[in-house]
Amino acid sequence: MASTNDIRNGVVLNLDGQLWSVVEFQHVKPGKGGAFVRTKIKNVTSGKVVDKTFNAGAKVDFANVDRREMQYLYTDGDGYVFMDTSDYDQVTVSSEVVGDAANYMLENQNVTIALHDGTPLYVELPASVVLEVTYTEPGLQGDRSTGGTKPATVETGYQIQVPLFLETGTKVKVDTRTGDYLGRVN
Repeated sequence: MASTNDIRNGVVLNLDGQLWSVVEFQHVKPGKGGAFVRTKIKNVTSGKVVDKTFNAGAKVDFANVDRREMQYLYTDGDGYVFMDTSDYDQVTVSSEVVGDAANYMLENQNVTIALHDGTPLYVELPASVVLEVTYTEPGLQGDRSTGGTKPATVETGYQIQVPLFLETGTKVKVDTRTGDYLGRVN
């Protein structure tokens, strides 16, 4: 057990038997009354985000979450197979846990996997990844970067919106949080 003074972004709390990750926190000391900690927490399994307020100094239960660097190897019939880069153990993670991260993962790419008592909770990707455009409609003469956008399929099979001037075979940087096009990569 720890106190609310130890709450930081990214820590995982065990509340009523469920795991919640702290997205935002703020220590508040009003002019009147006692201090408190206002948090925005996200349910690790369902992804639901709620606001929760704790009294300052109250005891909270921190969950023991182990974040490990792992390499994505391949997709199995029922999940995704990752290899721990430190001891070469292989772990199969279900497609429900991987979620939208599958849209940005390439084979042999390193990701961070959060484990609680040996059970994978979620997959953490870098903020952006470089992917190759495998198909997009050809650009027309006069298409400029200030123009509109068009759909493009990247090498993972995911479809993103790119500027009109991009062609098939171009490597692009994609934001893994929003799926937005960030720019070309040479």
